[in-house]
Amino acid sequence: MNTNEVEITGVVEDISVHIEETGFTVLELECDGEYVTVVGVMPEAAVGEKLTVQGEFATHPLYGQQFKARSFTRSLPSSAEDLYKYLAAGTIKGIGAATARKIIDAFGEDSFDVLEHDPVRLSAVRGISRAKAYEICEEFSKQFAVRQTLIALERYGMNARECLNAYRVFGVRAVETVENNPYLLCSEKIGINFERADAIAQALPDYQPGEHRTRAGILHTLRHNLGNGHTCAPREKLVPLAAGFLGADPAAVEEAVDGMVEDRQIEAETFHDKEYLFLPQIHRAEQKAAERIKVLCSFPPAGKPTLLQDIENMEREQCIVYEQKQKAAIITAVERGMLILTGGPGTGKTTAINGMIALFQKDELRIALTAPTGRAAKRMSEITGMEAKTIHRLLEVEWDDNDNQRFARNARNPLKADVLIVDELSMVDITLFSALLDALPLGCRLIMVGDSDQLPPVGAGNVLHDLIESGLLPVVELKEVFRQAQRSLIVTNAHRIVRGENPVLDRTDSDFFFVNRRTTDGVAEGVCELCANRLPRAFGYSPFTDIQVLCPSRKGENGTYALNRRLQARINPPDESKREITVGMFLFREGDKVMHVKNNYDLQWEKPNGERGAGVFNGDIGRIVQIKPDGTTRIEFDDYREAVYLPDNLREVELAYAVTIHKSQGNEFDAVIIPLLHVTEQLGYRNLLYTGVTRAKKLLILLGSEEQVYRMTRNDKKARRYSALKYFLTEES
Repeated sequence: MNTNEVEITGVVEDISVHIEETGFTVLELECDGEYVTVVGVMPEAAVGEKLTVQGEFATHPLYGQQFKARSFTRSLPSSAEDLYKYLAAGTIKGIGAATARKIIDAFGEDSFDVLEHDPVRLSAVRGISRAKAYEICEEFSKQFAVRQTLIALERYGMNARECLNAYRVFGVRAVETVENNPYLLCSEKIGINFERADAIAQALPDYQPGEHRTRAGILHTLRHNLGNGHTCAPREKLVPLAAGFLGADPAAVEEAVDGMVEDRQIEAETFHDKEYLFLPQIHRAEQKAAERIKVLCSFPPAGKPTLLQDIENMEREQCIVYEQKQKAAIITAVERGMLILTGGPGTGKTTAINGMIALFQKDELRIALTAPTGRAAKRMSEITGMEAKTIHRLLEVEWDDNDNQRFARNARNPLKADVLIVDELSMVDITLFSALLDALPLGCRLIMVGDSDQLPPVGAGNVLHDLIESGLLPVVELKEVFRQAQRSLIVTNAHRIVRGENPVLDRTDSDFFFVNRRTTDGVAEGVCELCANRLPRAFGYSPFTDIQVLCPSRKGENGTYALNRRLQARINPPDESKREITVGMFLFREGDKVMHVKNNYDLQWEKPNGERGAGVFNGDIGRIVQIKPDGTTRIEFDDYREAVYLPDNLREVELAYAVTIHKSQGNEFDAVIIPLLHVTEQLGYRNLLYTGVTRAKKLLILLGSEEQVYRMTRNDKKARRYSALKYFLTEES
């Protein structure tokens, strides 16, 4: 607990900022004759309410002393004076200051009871007709129910944001629902973890968790596995894991699993002589993806008799000669309509893709280009000369009335395309891949491009690996490194790493440099010096747009947390002209480089040309342009989209002077710096190093020890991912 945390109690005198969607509020609290500015998430707060707020005093550089609320409890106004303030503030539709005074004069401290239960008595007040009295009482009852629900839920230790989310999900029966089964709070929409729900359950009088708790623990274990990339888990592993987590008898967990499978709370499949368990939505995504691939394979495009001649003509016109595998890729894409194209850096994937595009354009086919991230889509546009969109933008992500994500492009409203080329497939998770396939029209060619030696996606699934392993689709792997690319030590060392050969670290005349540092502080200081001084001076690189520090881990002195603090202090130090805001563990300052770290499909953005849209996604990098007095923050992303963040939305943003290698997937940067010292065994493996190295376009610098680099190169262990796409692709229909 924060030792600076204190508790204050007072009556709400004024509310200057209230954002309904998030509950973020700035209000004035009258505490024993003094006025305190309180800032935090306080949904449904109203003038006249009595609040007890836990938090700490802090001095804002522009607004002076404020009280930052961590949590609060409320009670409805009781005195006639506070009742008047509450009603006069316009909280209840139909009641202004004059009407509020009449009601208080007529009923005094019984006013709330009249408003809730007796519209006939209310209509006796001068100026309030019977019809208006009923309308006022109905509106009061609605708001009173919301407040009473929030007050009741707060008693169980839920914070304001969680109470608001629970009310939105469960409605006016939220308290009853939580008291009957508090483990229902463990949903993504409410955001309470299993341990907190467990604590709430224990606080309920006479509550017997029984199978509710066991089932919730099983779902928690599956969701945890999902976060580690697994789409499913073997029953023989899941049961002891869940039993250990719950402190329960494995036999009871087995019985609960049987019941959940029967109730379709979880799905089960048997393959490789084992039973695997899935969350229903992930099971559906893998199954649908496999079915769609099979359907697309059943509708190959018409042949092209002049194809070989067309390729020869293209080679002659463009003065190029395709390598054998490149030509095979082009022919397969045109004739088969389905292709997986893989290969490392410098093997000519771009040349092969541009060859395909030229032939498709000659036949006047509609071509769509897409990639998982904004940077990858931007790079795709640059190398092809055509517009490329992120997968989310291509599918036109939107939200339904219940705040559930959906895509406007789907089987009923497919993409208007004859050819779809997807880049960086290695980082596409199963949920997004399934949605993309769902939107493909029959007969549409699908070209999937990726590097199978890179890390699997951050999300669940192992799409590229499973597609290749299934043997169902044609795969062309480009292996020859072209002469021009061989001049890059980044490229040649990347290929050495992927073959398990030690990279060349002693050259100083190319684009790959190794700096020997034996202490974590030495590595950290070297990283800061390179970013802040040496690379900007030597190459004109900007630490905001050109240089990216990539770390194996978030933790430790050479992890992203520690390095971001040091880099922020060096590159964007405090300045009286720059506003700041602290959210969670991050202090953000105007000018900071930041990354959005959680998909937010309804965050609005606008470009300088007036184009507007919605959706900012995990891995998008930008800079803070402005922090307003109320904490509203404008961020401009690398593709010129500008989004406005409410203070609560900033919890989805982190400093990005340094990011993890996992988070860098799908991106390329002119200059990459990788600290490599004391990397934990769990992260010290080959394809992590390979992925980091291949993010650099022009310059790569490793800082640390040679032994660490060599250990990672030798370590070809890959954490196993449980997934079922291959099984669904190869099983008999």
